[in-house]
Amino acid sequence: MEDFQVLILPLLRGLGVTVQITAAAAALAVPLALLAGLGRLSSHPWLRWPATVYVQVFRGTSALVQLFWFYFVLPLFGLELPAMAVGIAVLAANTGAYGAEVVRGAIAAVPAGQREAARALNMPPGLAMRRIVLPQALAAMVPPATNLLIELLKNTALVSLITITDLTFSGQLVRSDTLRTTPVFLAVLLLYFVVAQAIAGAMRLLERKVAAR
Repeated sequence: MEDFQVLILPLLRGLGVTVQITAAAAALAVPLALLAGLGRLSSHPWLRWPATVYVQVFRGTSALVQLFWFYFVLPLFGLELPAMAVGIAVLAANTGAYGAEVVRGAIAAVPAGQREAARALNMPPGLAMRRIVLPQALAAMVPPATNLLIELLKNTALVSLITITDLTFSGQLVRSDTLRTTPVFLAVLLLYFVVAQAIAGAMRLLERKVAAR
């Protein structure tokens, strides 16, 4: 019982924070990826260039540096955000930038004949995208999206460096208090693995559902 309170309970609290950050960042990353991916395919420069800049900046710089910049540098310019908000926003923006390329590639992989058929039916481009292109592209998006979500889960460990007591930081605190390095980090490793498998399982179900449509 004492081991549970000293070792496991703090880790479970940290796991709750990690899951919360992962879920919130994923919920923001999905629309960001969709908008940026569509923007990258747009024929309008005023849509394509901002989307391209966003993707290149967040893919081309370190997520850790992004966290530090938003948490430690922005306050110097008068904009101070809570650590949790910074962690969620930065991880969402980072994952969304990679997801935008998944969206762009999946849409580009839809056979051109599908779009030509929609034009032959005088279907507006927006309607054709929603009803014909995106449903087909979705099946191609799910497998790489699974990898991105698992990467997002693992990247949450970085938020411990901006004072958030997530699973990794909780493990460090417990190890410092108990000096039991092996069991503590073995438990941390297993907890990350369990959550990653839960994400993979949920995405496999989604993939089968999409493929059956």
